[in-house]
Amino acid sequence: MAYPAVLAALVGFVAARSPYDLPESEWASLNATVGGRLGRGVPLARDCYAQAGVNVTGPAAGLNCATVQSKYATDSEWAFWATVTGVNKSDRKPGELVFTGLGWSYNGKRAKRRTRAVYSTPTTPAMRLRFQHHECATKVAYLRTIQDRSRRNSGIRLLKKDGRAAFNQEHRPTFVPEGCKQDGAPALTYGAGQDLESLFLFADKNNLTFIGGSTRTVGAAGGWVQGGGHGILTNTYGLGSDRVLQFKVVTPDGRSRVANACQNQDLFWALRGGGGGTFGVVLEATSQVVPNPVGTVSLRWQLVPTPANIQAMFKIFVENSVRWSQEGWGGFLYPTTSLLANPRLNRTAAESSLKPLTDFLRGVPDGAGGSAGSGAQVQWSQYDSFLPLLSAIVTGSATTKPRNFAMSSRLIPQTAFSNATSLLAAMLQSYQTAGGSVAYYMTTPFSYQVPNTEQGKTSVTPAWRGAVWHAIASTSWGYDAGPDVAKQAYVRVNSAMNPLRAITPNSGAYHNEADVYEPNTSQSFWGSNYPALYAIKQKYDPDKLLDCWHCVGWQGKSTPIASCYF
Repeated sequence: MAYPAVLAALVGFVAARSPYDLPESEWASLNATVGGRLGRGVPLARDCYAQAGVNVTGPAAGLNCATVQSKYATDSEWAFWATVTGVNKSDRKPGELVFTGLGWSYNGKRAKRRTRAVYSTPTTPAMRLRFQHHECATKVAYLRTIQDRSRRNSGIRLLKKDGRAAFNQEHRPTFVPEGCKQDGAPALTYGAGQDLESLFLFADKNNLTFIGGSTRTVGAAGGWVQGGGHGILTNTYGLGSDRVLQFKVVTPDGRSRVANACQNQDLFWALRGGGGGTFGVVLEATSQVVPNPVGTVSLRWQLVPTPANIQAMFKIFVENSVRWSQEGWGGFLYPTTSLLANPRLNRTAAESSLKPLTDFLRGVPDGAGGSAGSGAQVQWSQYDSFLPLLSAIVTGSATTKPRNFAMSSRLIPQTAFSNATSLLAAMLQSYQTAGGSVAYYMTTPFSYQVPNTEQGKTSVTPAWRGAVWHAIASTSWGYDAGPDVAKQAYVRVNSAMNPLRAITPNSGAYHNEADVYEPNTSQSFWGSNYPALYAIKQKYDPDKLLDCWHCVGWQGKSTPIASCYF
């Protein structure tokens, strides 16, 4: 029996130890299994390099170096990925980058072959088997539209799949998952190519609210929802994985499946928190929406970060965050510029709730001889829908010289707040180690009431449910720095989270934003859910076709995919 399955916009590219050691006969053989739709590609900044790999010289077709330089930090795909983790940049000698003139790429670890075209997987069992076990397709990494902080989209000898060309979106006022007999719910169906901003705009146009994250370019159906998915409204409305009602997915055997509460239930559970690019290629998702605009009242503030001011503000955070979460607040607590928003309280109640914070901010000095209140700025706002709140969250402009970026994560449970002294000390130690680059996201589902019928129906770590904060430590380094500097940065950001790990031994981390050196990842990322997730991984991907760093069932540091990590 044939199982045709449309894979939306598969970008397949193979990178061996050198991208040029793959015989043309092997490439042609793999190409035949996908209907001749593989294509050749080059790194984004190819025109700025005299040599892109072994025995490859001359300019690439298309853009010239001046165009690359002018567009590199203005186009969302180029600038965003270069800024985050250097994805899409050619390997090069330190200092010889696109921004410094004609560079030199001496280490051929980047792909030269790729395709972006819609096609069906092989339609007979024999052809599917041939595709799955082809020598060139040893491992597959799904190129998710997500801010993957662990660089899971990169690897050696990978066939990559890109779901960015499935752009369908549809409002379903009374959606019933396929095969289910239940009352319908207001929902939005969206293809794998839709980013969060497009769904926010679509929902707003239809007087709905899509509960998503706070970064416009993140793919909604990819690792965001499959890994959990948090945002400023999560405290009231739940994680992305709480709200998803159905997936359409192609599993590694080439079969197209519908996964929901009534069919392929184990796969549905795994996709609701087990991580993107692990159990299959999601083509489409359907999530419940709020059937009306969600208004909020918000407070934004800036603080002069003197040591005394930081310690005093952190103390206020520790003393009040549990109550704030219970009252509906969500947001981002930084040492300098922060924002909180509440969809439940009116302006009067909101001001009363945050009074300990605003009293402090209105009296704080700037540390340079200024009067009381000179050390902070405070702004209250009210929004009738989510879009203007999103605009308040997402500020800043593109840089012409992107920096590399790494981060670590810890979910801080309510129990940690019972020892305020210990928590405050850990926060200050983390702050010092990270050079001040820490944050405490109130984007957990702490006060979200999981329906009785949905208890245990997601595979995110149970640590999410009791967490008040999602703590973040981050670091960055120059775009032209070498691997030694990068490794030091990753080690530093790992160390910065250790004080918080020490006081939360039974908690975990968010794997989409976690440290590449996160210890005991199966427990940290999924807790008690990991054994079941591993069993589901074995069921749907027994040949381990899909693999990525620290994902469910990953093959460890001895595999080729791990050679991209320090």
